[in-house]
Amino acid sequence: MLLCRGREGLNENRFRKKKGDPLVLKLNHLVEHFSNLSFRVKGVYQYKIEPGAVGMQNSAPYPGFIFPMSGQAQFSFDGTPYLAQVGKVIHGGANMSLGKRVVGNARWEYISVLYEISAPEPKGICLTDTHFELDMGYSPRMEGLLCRLWKASNQPGVLPVFQTEALFRCVLEEVFVNTRNRANDGTHTLFEQAASYIQEHYMDSLSVKGLAEQNGVNENRLFYVFQKLAGMGPGEYLMAYRLNRAKELLVTGVVPVSQVAKSVGYADAFYFSRIFKKHFGVSPSQWRETFRNNP
Repeated sequence: MLLCRGREGLNENRFRKKKGDPLVLKLNHLVEHFSNLSFRVKGVYQYKIEPGAVGMQNSAPYPGFIFPMSGQAQFSFDGTPYLAQVGKVIHGGANMSLGKRVVGNARWEYISVLYEISAPEPKGICLTDTHFELDMGYSPRMEGLLCRLWKASNQPGVLPVFQTEALFRCVLEEVFVNTRNRANDGTHTLFEQAASYIQEHYMDSLSVKGLAEQNGVNENRLFYVFQKLAGMGPGEYLMAYRLNRAKELLVTGVVPVSQVAKSVGYADAFYFSRIFKKHFGVSPSQWRETFRNNP
């Protein structure tokens, strides 16, 4: 879902929900606007905020996106509230009143990307004065893209600048594609149910056959839906979700790798280490050592 508000309601009619196919129309207009927009990345920032933290300030002098990584927070731009959580992407305008409050017991982590509009905007939307929310759902690929984007933006030299610009456009493409796919109600419900079950029970013994039977479809139908909405089959989605959770546990915890493997659904620690290295290029132990030495 795309929720959009301008400071003076200027853009609201173009984004207001109508009968028929509203999300695709609204999203297509936003994508078209960005495709004709001249902009460059001004900064990529990673934040980790403890539960209960509250803050009030003005937003940056540039528009930007908020990409939640874990936890939840209540955001507000010029008094309009948004619940920032994984699967939601929030855009904020420049120099807006910005309120933040971490909710729940988990640490709130997110990556913020600010960009500068370097030429007059095409007619229709003024991004500097607009805040909105995109409901893209969980994307394992997005986590990797954001990690690469943040690393590239913090490296010196001309090449990292080029990589940062290219990666940010890849991030936007992932957001737009996933948001568009969620507009298809015929497949979205099935995907949402199966994906939510995976995210809640990834540590259990799961199978594609069992997921299909649970949702009353055959394996081919489930594979088609996941391939369309997530860009991978349900088995790959399960593996990606488990491995991403394992990454967090390896850095934040002190338990042995074998225990981490069991906690994300892999009884065989050797098998877990093998697929972890194949997926990320390093072993679980190397991952832990690298990120603890370079937090």
